[in-house]
Amino acid sequence: MKKMGNHNSITRKLYLSLALMLALSLSSFAQDAAPAATPAPAEATAAPAATTGGDAVKGKEIFNTNCAACHKLDAKATGPALRGVGAKYDKAWLYKWIHNSGDLIKSGDAQAVKVFEANNKVPMTAFPQLSEADIDNIIAYTMEEKAAAAAPAAGEKLPGADVNEGGISNNVILGALSLIMAILIVMLFLVNNVLRKVAAANGINVAPKEPTLPIWKAFVKNQFLVLVTSIFLLLASGFFVYGYLMQVGVDQDYAPIQPIHYSHRIHAGSNGIDCNYCHSAARVGKSAGIPSLNVCMNCHKNISEVSDTTATAEYSKDFYDKEIAKLYKAVGWDKDAQKYTGKTQPVKWVRIHNLQSFVYFNHSQHVNVAGVECQTCHGPVQTYEIQKQFAPLTMKWCVDCHRKTEVKTEGNDYYKKIHEQLSKKYGVDKLTAAQMGGLECGKCHY
Repeated sequence: MKKMGNHNSITRKLYLSLALMLALSLSSFAQDAAPAATPAPAEATAAPAATTGGDAVKGKEIFNTNCAACHKLDAKATGPALRGVGAKYDKAWLYKWIHNSGDLIKSGDAQAVKVFEANNKVPMTAFPQLSEADIDNIIAYTMEEKAAAAAPAAGEKLPGADVNEGGISNNVILGALSLIMAILIVMLFLVNNVLRKVAAANGINVAPKEPTLPIWKAFVKNQFLVLVTSIFLLLASGFFVYGYLMQVGVDQDYAPIQPIHYSHRIHAGSNGIDCNYCHSAARVGKSAGIPSLNVCMNCHKNISEVSDTTATAEYSKDFYDKEIAKLYKAVGWDKDAQKYTGKTQPVKWVRIHNLQSFVYFNHSQHVNVAGVECQTCHGPVQTYEIQKQFAPLTMKWCVDCHRKTEVKTEGNDYYKKIHEQLSKKYGVDKLTAAQMGGLECGKCHY
């Protein structure tokens, strides 16, 4: 009797494969289920703050209201750093200095004159409204030790960390599926081999495959299919070519990296700065213009670093502080000496919005006369970390806006007269920009 194949060998291979897959799965479960080692709680090592008889919490509130515009605790601004100021000067002298530093300097007080000259002779605002108790609270706040950077808590998910919260790793699942597929492929080969051996042992002849006509030859012989396919390909090609050509010059969502990182999210969003404060030319001119760095320095003379709450998972506090340092280098500002050095460097800003040369657009006409909000064309800039082109700025986009935007006639007798005449002509209560000539070619192309 002829042997039909070693079935025990096949079974042994299958069992071995299943055992290997089970071992890998159990090991992965064991790794995922293993509890993370919990570090022992760190003992408090910060020394108690120096006591000055004041309330540091109230002092911080008073400091932020009256002093933070010119002073910082750990860095020189318009005035000197104030960390530990209670240990440097006599309290009675600090009372006189804060109440009216000018009178103290005029009296010839040697210490007052020294402090005045050491800070570029910048006069300090008098605070006669502050009581001695308020000053004690401020001193108590300045005498607190600088807090060390807090270490991440145990189990806290760090920004950018790849943490699987579901238990089983995706890599383990993919590996198990790949192993199962490999086992199935091996089984198919083994079954095919066994069937061939059975057929050969029983004298069964396997019928050879009959040659078939290749599909491309069958397609070529069918003239109707060739005609329909050719027409379809021509139409499809025309459609895609037209779509490609219509996107030439359209730079929607263009967001280049600027030489100095400027976050509209921080300035227009968190701090609520009006767009027209920096882009003041938008109210009176054709172009909104690029703000001068002097406009930036109106605030950043005293803001050399950002607060800890400004940082995000993508942009750290150190990143923002370095960008402010780039601004100082460009304008030639020495933050330690609190004066300009005269050494400036040009900033090569990358233009984002750029209309074609044959298109005329006037910002003042839209912003000042029509009262169009900046966000209408530029999107929610108060949420942008990196400024981008929000709108496509195509002719269709502008025409659609003119067709649906109603003209505001309040406080404008000229538009009021025209509005009354045209509203009777069109039989409407409110006219759109298109009905008042906003679709004439010469409005934008001349």
